[in-house]
Amino acid sequence: MKLMSVEAARTAMLAPIRRLGPIDLPLTEALGRLLAEDIRAIRDQPPFTNSSMDGWAVRSADGPGLRRVAGESAAGRGYDGGLGPGEAVRIFTGAAMPQGADAVVIQEDVQREGDQIRVPDIAAGENVRERGRDFQAGARLLAEGLRLDPWRISLCASAGRDRVRVVRPPEVSIVSTGEEVVEAPTAPGPWQIFDSGSPGLEAMLRSWGAGVRRVTGVSDRREAVREAIAGAGGDLVVTLGGASVGDHDLVRSVAADLGLDLRVESVAVRPGKPTFFGLLADGRPMLSLPGNPASAFVCAELFLRPLVAALEGRPFTPALRRVRLLTALPANGPREHWMRARLVSESKREAVEAFPDQDSSLVRIFSEADALLRRPPGASPAAAGEIVEVLPLVRG
Repeated sequence: MKLMSVEAARTAMLAPIRRLGPIDLPLTEALGRLLAEDIRAIRDQPPFTNSSMDGWAVRSADGPGLRRVAGESAAGRGYDGGLGPGEAVRIFTGAAMPQGADAVVIQEDVQREGDQIRVPDIAAGENVRERGRDFQAGARLLAEGLRLDPWRISLCASAGRDRVRVVRPPEVSIVSTGEEVVEAPTAPGPWQIFDSGSPGLEAMLRSWGAGVRRVTGVSDRREAVREAIAGAGGDLVVTLGGASVGDHDLVRSVAADLGLDLRVESVAVRPGKPTFFGLLADGRPMLSLPGNPASAFVCAELFLRPLVAALEGRPFTPALRRVRLLTALPANGPREHWMRARLVSESKREAVEAFPDQDSSLVRIFSEADALLRRPPGASPAAAGEIVEVLPLVRG
């Protein structure tokens, strides 16, 4: 099989991907979605000049002294009359400033004397929020392509929006093959293990904003594998297991029978060499990952996450950091090696330590790792203290 470098394979996988179309969602259901439109203000915010404090609205030109209490302005219920010389209006935070008033004396600085109050000297504009201070009508508040978080949703709501146009979230089908795995709570047979790969992949995909459908328990029979792949829905099909060329690895040959347009035959990566990618007859992309959890999860970070991002119309390349190596590493072989590793802080500097056992079947190590350490193809032995590249993993 033709081996492609990690970078070349990712480029080939992303080349045919197009952004999914937009959908309209209620604002309350849009958390985590990417905007497919600009959000613009339809009016000034605040729409009127108002008080930033509880106190008394006054005319600063009147200077210090007594003021006659003329009325009250509360939030949502303003004072209709204008403010004349020597007058003051009781005002509360967020309430509209009366016409003629240009300052607010906070209530702690005022003395009440019957139907009058005594106020100190105050400058114009003090404790006043001007109309349009936050934003003005017509302003672009959020740009297309931004991901909606709670604060951006709040901004949309302040602009009067109850619905927004967003990129439709990708739907990914996971087809998990192999008679050697069963999903809890099914009791495994004497030669079986629990399926840890597809639950982990589903969790990864959901954390990246995708919807997930899972087809599990697919037996190692051509008819069963064919039916599972042909019937998988969604925008992207991900197969787990059966990607290699052994007697019981059927995914590759079945996909070929189904007319898969193969774009990546194999990847010069460790773990994950059997990973392949192509387009199904209906144009949907299909990514096939090895069954070993470490192989699947490493290649999910390198390839699946960028594919999900591309379906949303946003570029994504794994962001590497350069850190100091804590313990020495031997020379690397011809394939790019992504080692499960742990980031540590030493002498106020970040360093990384690879786990000594990198067997691709080990699940527990991935649960303890918070980074993948990249070793280039043919890399020389690395001594402690050398600078290496790591891909941090997002952990809770």
